[in-house]
Amino acid sequence: MAKPLLKIQRYFRRKPVRFFTLGLLYLTAGSLVFLHTGIVGDSCPGRRGMRVYTVVASETGGQITSSDSGGLGITRVLREAHRPGRGYAPMWKKKGRKIREGRAGDHNMNSAGNSARNMKETDDGRAKYIGCYVDSTEKRALKGVSFFDYKKMTVFRCQDNCAERGYMYAGLEFGAECFCGHKIQTANASESECNMQCKGEKSSVCGGANRLSIYRLELSQESARRHGSAIFKGCFHSPDNVTLALPFSISIRNMSVDKCVDACTEKEQSLAVLAGDRCHCGFPTPLFSLHEPEDEGMCLQRCLGEEFESCGNDEYFVVYQTQVQDNRCMDRHFLPSRNNQLVALASFPGSGNTWARHLIELATGFYTGSYYFDASLYNKGFKGERDHWRSGRTICIKTHESGRKEIEAFHSTILMIRNPYKALMAEFNREFGGHIGFASQANWKGKEWPEFVKTHSPWWASQILDWLHYGKNIYVVHYEDLKKDLLSHLKGMVQFLGLEVSEERLLCMEGQKDGNFKRSELRKLKYDPYTPEMKANIDELIRTVDAALKKMNMTGVPDEYMPR
Repeated sequence: MAKPLLKIQRYFRRKPVRFFTLGLLYLTAGSLVFLHTGIVGDSCPGRRGMRVYTVVASETGGQITSSDSGGLGITRVLREAHRPGRGYAPMWKKKGRKIREGRAGDHNMNSAGNSARNMKETDDGRAKYIGCYVDSTEKRALKGVSFFDYKKMTVFRCQDNCAERGYMYAGLEFGAECFCGHKIQTANASESECNMQCKGEKSSVCGGANRLSIYRLELSQESARRHGSAIFKGCFHSPDNVTLALPFSISIRNMSVDKCVDACTEKEQSLAVLAGDRCHCGFPTPLFSLHEPEDEGMCLQRCLGEEFESCGNDEYFVVYQTQVQDNRCMDRHFLPSRNNQLVALASFPGSGNTWARHLIELATGFYTGSYYFDASLYNKGFKGERDHWRSGRTICIKTHESGRKEIEAFHSTILMIRNPYKALMAEFNREFGGHIGFASQANWKGKEWPEFVKTHSPWWASQILDWLHYGKNIYVVHYEDLKKDLLSHLKGMVQFLGLEVSEERLLCMEGQKDGNFKRSELRKLKYDPYTPEMKANIDELIRTVDAALKKMNMTGVPDEYMPR
C-alpha cells in the first residue's frame, strides 16, 4: 500500500502536473454546480429559464407583455430571474381597464347599443359620423387613397390617416379597410348593414360587406381637399393672359379631374387647371398666384366625363396641385461668405421653430443652423444642423437658450412666440412622441404632465423675458400670426435677415409650406388637460409677457392667448 502512495506523492511534487490536475478538478466541480442549478430552476413550478416578450403597439404607447408561445409581431428574448408569485401583467391590466373579449372571426356587433355608443363617442370634435353608404369595386363611395389592416384597424387610425392627407371624409369597410375622399359618390344604406367590428377595436363599427361607415373630418385648419393624389386648391378667376400664366394647354374629350391631373403630371407641372373641356398646366406665378380664390359656386360646371366633378369654365378655373415637386425653391446652400453677424432664431420649444426654419430655407435658398445637433432634423434635409453654430455659414441659428451669456453671443434675433397653452402641449408631445408623434394617454393622465407644466410654464415666460432684456435688435414673430398671414410675415422675416424677397420663391414655398414636421390637426385630446390652478398660473405669465412687450413699444400677445 505504501508503494502506490509514494508514487502519487512523487506525481504531485511535479508543479506543472499538479497545477493542471487541480485546475481540471476545479472546472469540473463548477460545471456540475451550474448544471444542478439549471435543473432545479426548470423543475420549479411557475419559473422558466427564458421567457418571450412581445412588444405590443397601441394608441396609448408600446407595452411589453409576456407570452409563453411564439406570436406575430416583434419579439425580444430576455433572461428573467424574478421572484415567485410576482405578476407581470400588461400596464392596461394593472390600471384596471376592462378589455372586451371576442373571437377572432366574430365580426358582428353584439347589440345595437354598442353601435350607438360608438357613434356618439366619435362625434367629439375630431370627426362626425355621417352614415352607412353603399360601396363596391365597380363604384367607390370615396375615390381617394385607401389602405388595409386585417389585424389592427381602428376608427381613429383610419380618420387620422385620411386627415393627415388632407381629405374631408374617412370611411371604413369590412372591419379592416379604410378609404379616403373629398366627396361621397354613392347612396346611403341601412345602418344595420354596417355591422362589422373593427379588427383592432372590437367595440367599434367598421362598416360591413360592401358598406362604408363614413365620417366627416372636422379639421381646425382650412382643409386641403384631395382628388386621388392631387390637392384641391379652389376656384379662381382666369388670368388676364392665360397663355403666359399657364404655358401648357390641351383639349380633352370627356374631361375629368383625373385626366387633367394625369396630363399635367406627365408634363411635370405642379398645377392642373380645369376650364371646361380644356386643361391648363403650369406653376404658381405672380400672373396666377392663387391668392384670391372665388366662391366655388362659380366653378360648378359639370365635367363631361364624370358627373360628380366640377370642371369650371372659360372664366372660372378649378385648380388642383399635382404631386410634381416645384423645384424653384428647393435648391439650398450655405452662405457664399462667412457672416460674423450671428442671427438667432430663438423660441421656447414647441413654438414652431423647426417650421420657421423650413420656411426661411425655402424662401431664401440658404441653410439655417442650430445651437444643438439633431440627427433626425439633419436627415430630413436641414444640412446646417451639422455645422457649428458659430461657423457663420448659415442664415440664422435655432436656439432655445435663455442665459445672458448665450443671448449676448448673437447680434440680432428673430424671437418666435406661441400661445403657451399650445406650445406646452406641442413640446410635451415631442418629448414623449418625437417630432411628429404624440404622447400616450398614460403620459397625459400620469404624473408626467403636471410635472411638465410646473417646470416648463415658467420657462416659457422667462425665455421670452430674457431675450427681450438681453437680446439685441429683436424682431418678434407670433406663431399664430405667421399661420394666418404667411406671406407678409415671412417677407418681414426675410427682409430682417437682410435679403431681397423673391416672389417666385415665395409662391413655390406656399405649395410646400408644411414640410416634414407637421403633426396631424385631427389628433387632439378629448378633454382640457389644464387644471384651474395651471390656468391661473399660465394666465399670469401671459400677462407678464404681454406687459413686457408693450413696454418695449412692441405689439402685445394676440387676443387668443387670454383670457382662458
